[in-house]
Amino acid sequence: MANQPVQTVSESGDKAKVALAVCAVIAGVVGFYFLADKPMLMRVGVLVAGLIAAIAFAWTSQSGKSFLSFSKEAVRETKKVVWPTRKEAMQMTAVVFGFVLLMALFLWGTDKLLEVLLYDLILGWK
Repeated sequence: MANQPVQTVSESGDKAKVALAVCAVIAGVVGFYFLADKPMLMRVGVLVAGLIAAIAFAWTSQSGKSFLSFSKEAVRETKKVVWPTRKEAMQMTAVVFGFVLLMALFLWGTDKLLEVLLYDLILGWK
């Protein structure tokens, strides 16, 4: 990933854009519930319009642009991942299942041993 300088001070215009985005989301949700007696298509349209407006406001802010840049770099990095073959995946899965089975048997055996020691030998309850 490219090293980008850290920016700690943001402009007041960016803060206003983020605040407008939050207000647009809230307005869309409030509109959705306020129009409870209207058809569902209209209610969903108001909600979607609020979300689209919020995305538009957020996209134009500096933090939105940096998020978009980060997302693009993340997608680029995931394309570099070398995925295991089917055979390797099956082998790793078998190793995990085998380990889980061994641990289950070990814990069951430990539980039974402690049960015998505590209840039969020490307390004499059985």
